[in-house]
Amino acid sequence: MFLLGPALLEVSARRILNRLHESHGEPALAAAAENPALSAVLDQHGAALRDILDHGVEDAAQVPPLLLLAGYVRGLLDQAREHQPATAQELAEMIATPMTGSAPADWREADWMQLRLAAVCVQAQTIN
Repeated sequence: MFLLGPALLEVSARRILNRLHESHGEPALAAAAENPALSAVLDQHGAALRDILDHGVEDAAQVPPLLLLAGYVRGLLDQAREHQPATAQELAEMIATPMTGSAPADWREADWMQLRLAAVCVQAQTIN
């Protein structure tokens, strides 16, 4: 049997998570190293994320964790797009770069989505 499909899915998942780590993970982790409150918030988001993936996804144990995380990110972004209608150009840009906006300059002012995306990065690091 030719298993190119799963291999391509993993490559795509890694690409999404690597881009996310550059835009949200690295800056958030650097800020959290200097701000214990931010570190605690990221831990809380990480715990919620683990619960969702462990208990909220049917047959999660049979899916590679990186695919679960990338799928979760895609779901978050799809939900954000539904609640914030975009122009065709904005939608094309979001698809090309799967982040909803840029990371905040000051992580103490990060919104829920930015913190959750950063928490995805923290979880992905524990898998690699």
